Amino acid sequence: MRKSPDSYCVLGPWLATADEIADPGNLSISITVNGAPRQDAHTSDLILPVGELIAWTSSFYTLHPGDVLLTGTPQGVGPVKAGDVMLAKIERIGSMQVTCRAFSP
Repeated sequence: MRKSPDSYCVLGPWLATADEIADPGNLSISITVNGAPRQDAHTSDLILPVGELIAWTSSFYTLHPGDVLLTGTPQGVGPVKAGDVMLAKIERIGSMQVTCRAFSP
């Protein structure tokens, strides 16, 4: 539910496919909010390796090409408010900047 409302789970401007990332278990991930570090982690810190996460998920969901699996979030989660600028980076994939806007149901 936390990432379900429109505009809450921004993906893009592109997604990387398995053939583009040789080792998804070896990527640094970071997020800043208004230029201040908020999250700084590495996929090697996941409780289960990426391949095991996919296998586990596929044991109770039917996965199709194009499906996106979200693994949760590293420590550093905190509130953001309208006007805050978030910059997310994933090593060897790219970065994405998002300006937060007020929620209107």
